Amino acid sequence: MAAQQKERSAKTAARRRTRGEEELRMHAMAGTRQALADLMAWHGIEEQGEAMTLMIHRLHELGPQKSAPLLAPPRHTYEIPENVSRKLELAYNREALRICHDE
Repeated sequence: MAAQQKERSAKTAARRRTRGEEELRMHAMAGTRQALADLMAWHGIEEQGEAMTLMIHRLHELGPQKSAPLLAPPRHTYEIPENVSRKLELAYNREALRICHDE
């Protein structure tokens, strides 16, 4: 029985080599896994590899300009609150006065 399994594995590996197949792996956080699971459920896809392959090909069909917004990572912005800004300005002014006084 073990010999048959080895033969099947060898045949599968040879077939993958001739087709130019390559294994792609990725690590994903819980939110990414959930998003993929949702997409698969919405569209009746059962295999993760199939879902990812379809997404890659559909994005590629859009071309560089239309796919760009979908592949642009969201940027987080931070606005300094008014009270923090005032405290920083006061600290800056105090330091400037101290430096002037020391000279």
